[in-house]
Amino acid sequence: MDMLIFEVGLAVALITLVGFISTKLRFSVIPFYILIGMAVGPHAPHFWIIDLRFIESSAFIDFMGRLGILFLLFYLGLEFSVKRLLKSGKAILVGGSFYVAINFVSGLLLGWIMDLPLKETLVVCGIMTSSSTAIVAKVLVDLKRTANPETELIMGMIMFDDLFIAVHISILTGLVLSGATTFVGVLVISLTALLFIVLFLFIGRKVIKYIDIALNIQSSELFLLLVMTLLFLVAGFSETLHVAEAIGALMIGLVLGESAHVKRIEHHVLPFRDFFGAVFFFGFGLTIEPATLGGAVGMALLAVVLTIVGNYLAGMIAGRLSGISPRASLNVGFTLVSRGEFSIIMANIGKAGGLIPAIQSFAVLYVLILAVLGPILTKESKSIYQWGQKLVPRSKRKGKRENM
Repeated sequence: MDMLIFEVGLAVALITLVGFISTKLRFSVIPFYILIGMAVGPHAPHFWIIDLRFIESSAFIDFMGRLGILFLLFYLGLEFSVKRLLKSGKAILVGGSFYVAINFVSGLLLGWIMDLPLKETLVVCGIMTSSSTAIVAKVLVDLKRTANPETELIMGMIMFDDLFIAVHISILTGLVLSGATTFVGVLVISLTALLFIVLFLFIGRKVIKYIDIALNIQSSELFLLLVMTLLFLVAGFSETLHVAEAIGALMIGLVLGESAHVKRIEHHVLPFRDFFGAVFFFGFGLTIEPATLGGAVGMALLAVVLTIVGNYLAGMIAGRLSGISPRASLNVGFTLVSRGEFSIIMANIGKAGGLIPAIQSFAVLYVLILAVLGPILTKESKSIYQWGQKLVPRSKRKGKRENM
């Protein structure tokens, strides 16, 4: 009996259920999607036709998850666009450089402490450096902080982080997935990937006016089909050059982000992003055997500590250079603590490259902990700052105020 459609229906029902729960709790839905996936899957019990192991549908759910990555990155590109990135140059360069450097070094430190091989260490660096744009944006809206003076800096830093991760994924794909074994081979593949990205964005800015002409059609069906054609062709072609398909989706998103039809594109793509994105996180949870997570607890907790400390330092440095208050600087660091979509993409690259399984278990625990802690730290940043001020001697606080 063909159970594919029924199993997919069960998967969507579970995703919807936890979506309602997270909405009631007013909390990020990403951990809920991952947890429900972990709760079922190959190790789950089955009763009559209710089979939560998703045996027949596993490959199809995995494919829908791949589509989820494409739509997540494509929409991210639409939101930022090349022009917006260039306009936010100061916030990006000042805050983003320190943020990426501190978190990347934290990843290197963790890899050294845990005695990980080079490829695994670089994957861990990517996992620890990539904030969750989805969670950060949601937290800023939920807490009504979009008008705060530090929000521009936060968005600039996260844009720089996303760009860095895009380049890192390209290099990592060449190192882990290309099959190249020599330094020269990896270097050639990585440089080819980077050259493709730069040329694509340059040419994209030149031809966007012609794309706008092609998109100037009234039929919603043809409009959506043309957008989907661009997305899938670019993502698929980029993969042939050892550039992750997700980065191809991000690039075409950045190009179309300058289109006169960008609002219409966002309107059509948003439902696909939400649906397939949810399946992506659920599908990632399906691949995790909860019994295997125990060996990664120590590594994940150490990484969480390093990330929180690193984000605090990055926020304070970026805030000081940008001229905002120490309290606002603390908001910057804590708001960027959450980890999510990019970290999981990194873990999937490690899995596809046959790296040690502990990396995926580490990524699950690390993302779950920080996806929960991040919004809490952001919400309570005022109380944490006041508590920290009480620990500082009054004479030092007075001196700081006089120097401000």
